[in-house]
Amino acid sequence: MKKHLLWKLLLNVVPVIAITILVVWLAIDKLAATYFMSLMEHYSIQPHDSHRMFIEAVHRYLLWAALAALIIALLLSYLMTKRVLRPLSQMTRISRELAAGNFTNRVEVVSEDEVGQLGEAFNRMADSLEQLELLRKNMVTDVAHELRTPLTNLRGYLEALSDAVVPPSVETFRMLESEILRLVHLVDDLQQLTKAESAQAFLQRQKLHVATLTEQLLTLFKLRFQAKRIDLQVKIDPPELTLSADLDKLLQALRNLLENALRYTPEGGKVTIDGHRINTTVEISVSNTGEEIAAVDLPFIFERFFRADRSRSREHGGAGIGLAIVKQLVEAHGGQVGADSKNGLNRIWLRFPD
Repeated sequence: MKKHLLWKLLLNVVPVIAITILVVWLAIDKLAATYFMSLMEHYSIQPHDSHRMFIEAVHRYLLWAALAALIIALLLSYLMTKRVLRPLSQMTRISRELAAGNFTNRVEVVSEDEVGQLGEAFNRMADSLEQLELLRKNMVTDVAHELRTPLTNLRGYLEALSDAVVPPSVETFRMLESEILRLVHLVDDLQQLTKAESAQAFLQRQKLHVATLTEQLLTLFKLRFQAKRIDLQVKIDPPELTLSADLDKLLQALRNLLENALRYTPEGGKVTIDGHRINTTVEISVSNTGEEIAAVDLPFIFERFFRADRSRSREHGGAGIGLAIVKQLVEAHGGQVGADSKNGLNRIWLRFPD
């Protein structure tokens, strides 16, 4: 019984009723009985038998009233407590299922009070856990695939070279080198992601001019954009726009955005870098023309290894880590990231506190 909250709450009613009955009992014995005796003496009536009958009658009816009050109180308390504790019992059961890996069940919310709010918060937590578990499984699958493909190619070519099935040639060794570089890039991306997650402890903030940053990036990417005949535009308003950030980490975040735009912008498309102030934040965005991102995928594009189009991402060599690194770097500055996609234009924005 000590383990059940229902019984604890119900038993709390008993002392209250008992104390109430005791107070009424003593009040009748000390006050009502004395008043009754005074009335009897005032009218010259022998009070002893009447007094005894009065006290017995009052005590008898008081006991019956106490019993009825106790039953009604216990019944109402039981119904109310049962209703209140039902979501808690569901949470206990569902939490065990969550621990066992079952993320399908949710708590039935039937009220808007504190218990109902707790149930809604529990359901939101379960939704988040389900999404995280799905992303974790996808991440493991993607990492396994990203490693398996180059390793399988390397193994096949090495076995062929060892068995003299394929003659050693420059083309063969270049093929092996490209597969090794693919593995190296994946490992580098994972290391960058790990560093980005702990970036907040190593920030070296300074006042930076957004226009100067974009000029540096354009110098690095200009030839690659020209090779795909992509029109690259920069719009900084005002031109002297500044923000406080770590130079290296901000450049890394913007490089990842431009790499992403270069990868998914079709030949002859357009990429725009935009910088402006929104209230107390500075927003820098990179927009590109191309296939729109599905609305259901937008909330997840900053998750590691997430791909809106797996085959397309793999074809272009992406591992789905670049935007996850961007998110970690921006949040380390206390900023926010987001994306929208409409009218054939994909836009990713970064907002930094002023």
